[in-house]
This record gives sequence, structure tokens and C-alpha cells, in this order.
Amino acid sequence: MSGDILFLCHRIPFPPDRGDKIRSYHLLKRLAEVAPVHVGCFADDGRDMGFAPEMAEITASQCVLMRDRSKMVAGLTGLAKRQSLLVSLFDHPDLHRWVAQTLAERPIRAVVAYSAQMAHFVPVLPAGVRFLMDFVDFDSAKYATYGAQGSGPMAWINRREGRVLLDFERRTAQRADICSFVSEAEASLFRDACGLGPDRIVGIENGVALDYFDPAADFPAIDHGDGPLLVFTGQMDYRPNVEAVESFARQTLPAIRTVHPDARFAIVGRNPAKSVEALAQLPGVIVTGGVPDVRGWLAAADVVVAPLRIARGIQNKVLEAMAMARPVVASPQAAEGIDATDDAHLLIAANPAEEAAKTIALLADPARAARLAVAARARMEERYRWSATLAKLPNMLFAAGGGAGSRAA
Repeated sequence: MSGDILFLCHRIPFPPDRGDKIRSYHLLKRLAEVAPVHVGCFADDGRDMGFAPEMAEITASQCVLMRDRSKMVAGLTGLAKRQSLLVSLFDHPDLHRWVAQTLAERPIRAVVAYSAQMAHFVPVLPAGVRFLMDFVDFDSAKYATYGAQGSGPMAWINRREGRVLLDFERRTAQRADICSFVSEAEASLFRDACGLGPDRIVGIENGVALDYFDPAADFPAIDHGDGPLLVFTGQMDYRPNVEAVESFARQTLPAIRTVHPDARFAIVGRNPAKSVEALAQLPGVIVTGGVPDVRGWLAAADVVVAPLRIARGIQNKVLEAMAMARPVVASPQAAEGIDATDDAHLLIAANPAEEAAKTIALLADPARAARLAVAARARMEERYRWSATLAKLPNMLFAAGGGAGSRAA
């Protein structure tokens, strides 16, 4: 096979230290095994920009731009252009120019766009160049849910975003050769919404780095003190995570502490929102902020919880906890898309009362918790190695036939 790959993503796909970067990082690694890869992406801050030289060791060329458009400017621009606010937020003329130059100067045979907001950087492509759109999640459905559940101006904004983004997703799907989602459940929902079939809309599941997230690996232990430790991990300025820990800290944990007064709930993740920081004032709640290595907290957990009420696709936090051989109590939304069985590989709890009851039951039965933990790790080894979940990617990119060049942008 000759020819290069152009990979566009909304955050620098390096290192794999947050949910969206985990998938993009492993995609980049797999693509680089197939052909030279040219990466165009954004950095959120100086820390992100600092990773560009290290990423350059595996890319053929790259363009890493600081994302400097404010939400207010993006919002006003999006409204004026009748454009998705998410798409408007991730826009930059320099990236459009770099993409055009790369397509003109490099032997690009395939373009991969990661997340919906990068699709508008993909122009009409020459014949023979394939376009894979990795939507990851069905984002417009998430905004529609926010709009339906909320009230006031933000609910209106979210309802509008759900409608406009869905229209954009549909147009993008029509011009892509193939579109992928993080789970078959997400792919099926989008097929129903856009009318395309399983030959064009597919699931590419997330995996988990089993050599890294391994209870036998070498990582720093934490001094977790006395009493049962319950752990939640995630990016803590992300709305579904914020809502999840607020619910658990205010509703579930107090019920657990009636049985285990020394139980603690650790919220482990970067950039905690002010409302998350405030939870540290509640009895038993720990807010760590970003930590150098999340594995120590997972290994110390008696139970890992994932009480998300709104979730799309496959939750990396659940895969990682299961790979670390920890018993997991997850909401149906957090467990959806993961090929695991309730009461065999993890426990599913639909509301705070069930979360409390199932967590208390696990704490009372260490042997059962241990069995769940061992089964969780085994399930990850069976189903969620990245080498397995991305095995079909090269054929998707370089299948016989023409590209998307004839399709309108």
C-alpha cells in the first residue's frame, strides 16, 4: 500500500490522559503502523502545546494550533452563520489552509476526522481519497437531551444545538465513505437518524491499555487511610461527570455512611468545576484534582462508581476500572455499550438508592467483590484490547473502490 493518511482531531491526540485523547491516541498509533500520518489538531493550553514535539516523533508532519476562540465569539458566530456552536468553537483559518496545502503536496490516500467538529475541515476530496468520519459519540442526541431536561435560555441553546448539529452530522455522513461510532448502540441510533445502512455506519469500540491498566503493573500506591474507599475518575469540568459526582456525593454517599460512617468518596480528575470543589466540604468527600497516576486510586478503591445519568458510547473510566480488577457499580447509561454482564462482570444500579444498596452489599461481602473484580479483568482481556478493537481500521481506510471526492462538501 502506498499513500499517506491525514488525521484531524479537535484535541492533540497525545498523551492518552483524558477520555477523548485516549481514543484519538490509539487511533494515531494504529494509523502510524499502516502509513505516514499527517496530523492537524488543536491544543487547549500551553500544557497541550508542550506535547507537540513528542508527538512529532510518530507523525510525518503536523499542525498543532492553540484554540483561541472564546465560547462567546463562537456562539455569536455560530448564530450568525446558522452553524453548530460546537463546530464554530473549533474553527481556525490556519488549519483550513494547512489541510489544503497537505492535500496538495502529500500523497494522501485517506482522511480520518475525529469528532464531529473536525468534519468542516475536510474539503471535497480528489477521486480515490477515502474519508472516514469518526464521530465517536452521537453528539447531537446529547445536546437534545440537555435541552429536553433543562429550562430557560440554556435549554433553548441546547435544543437549537441538537437540531443544527444533527443536520450537520447527517450532511457529513452523506459525503463520508464510512462513519464510525464508539459502540454498535450509538451506530444503530445514528443509522435510524440518517437513513444510511451498516455498510456506511459502523461501530469501532474503544479499548483499554491492558499492560498499563494492570493491577500487577508498577505504579505508586496511595495512602488511602481507613474505612471503605469509593472512587470516581474523570475529567471534572465535563458536565455529565459533574452531575454524576454531585448526585453521588449528595444522595448516595450519605445513605452508605449510615452503614459505614467512615466511608469516603474520592473524586479523581483534572480541572474540577467550582461546584465539584465545593463537594469537598461534605462529610467523607475527597476532591483530588489532577493526579500523576490514576492507577493508585483505582487500586485502592473498594468500589469504583460510575453514576452517570447522561452518557454516550463506551465509558473509558469503566473499562479502566475493570482492567484494574476493581468491582464496579455503574449506572445503565455508563454501562451501555460495554460487552459485560450485570452481576457477573459489574453491577448496574439505576438510581441513588440502588447505588447505595449495591455498594453496601459489596462492602459486606468481600468474597463477592473479589469475584466481580477478577471477572472484570478477564472480560477486558477477552474483549477490549486495542489491537482487537482497531483490527479492521486499515481495511476501512484502504478498501477497494473510489473515495469521497465526488461527494459535495
